[in-house]
Amino acid sequence: MTTDADPVPSPCVNLCRMDRQRRWCEGCLRTIDEIAGWSRMDESSKRAVHALLPERREQRAAEGPRTD
Repeated sequence: MTTDADPVPSPCVNLCRMDRQRRWCEGCLRTIDEIAGWSRMDESSKRAVHALLPERREQRAAEGPRTD
């Protein structure tokens, strides 16, 4: 069980390539601002980013892979 005090792990999967249209990393689905600011974010902010990722995964799956 996790609590609000538990450290939030980075969603990075070491597949670092930005999708130009979506403006997310193709691996972790974070924006460049989210990636750059991760180490300075408090745990609450990190949880907020994590909360966005399932919707981004669904959007990517619905739209299919990019070809650019």
